[in-house]
Amino acid sequence: MSEEELIENAAPTLAGIKTGSLFTCRFDSQEQTRKDLRKLNALLLPKGLRIIPLSRVRGRVLSYVYRISRLGEDLAKQEAREILKQRGYDASSIESCLAVLFKKLREEEDFPHEIGLFLGYPPVDVRGFMEHRDTGLKCTGFWKVYGDEVEARKQFEKYRRCTEAYEKFFSCGRSVEGLIVAG
Repeated sequence: MSEEELIENAAPTLAGIKTGSLFTCRFDSQEQTRKDLRKLNALLLPKGLRIIPLSRVRGRVLSYVYRISRLGEDLAKQEAREILKQRGYDASSIESCLAVLFKKLREEEDFPHEIGLFLGYPPVDVRGFMEHRDTGLKCTGFWKVYGDEVEARKQFEKYRRCTEAYEKFFSCGRSVEGLIVAG
């Protein structure tokens, strides 16, 4: 897992405008993945972010980078707590929620679509996707929108511009550490 992959896939999270990002990258070995994660977490943790592997499938590792305090705030919202409770989560802490998510990703056949809550998606949109799929769908971008389409489109554009800017800065020699916004 390279710094370039982190920039390409998690720029809005690194910039502080998104709670979390989920992406896959090549899995070389358990040892190399641990080494890469330690290196990245050395940059991320002092600024309030963390990267963890969620699962490994067919030579790829599913990685999750997130803003620790922002995830706590998102999961504490009433509608998010209700969704998590309905899906079998103990929403008393980030760690307990992540433990349930890990287990679901590794042991269940159905994908846990509540993962959108861990990425900062509005709970109304997460619930809409889980309960209605295409009924009531207003637009699609970084996620499927069932609630506030205008606000979602603004967020999509922010994320797109942020990713473009971060890729440009990184290609011009800015360090990943210099691009991470503390918080």
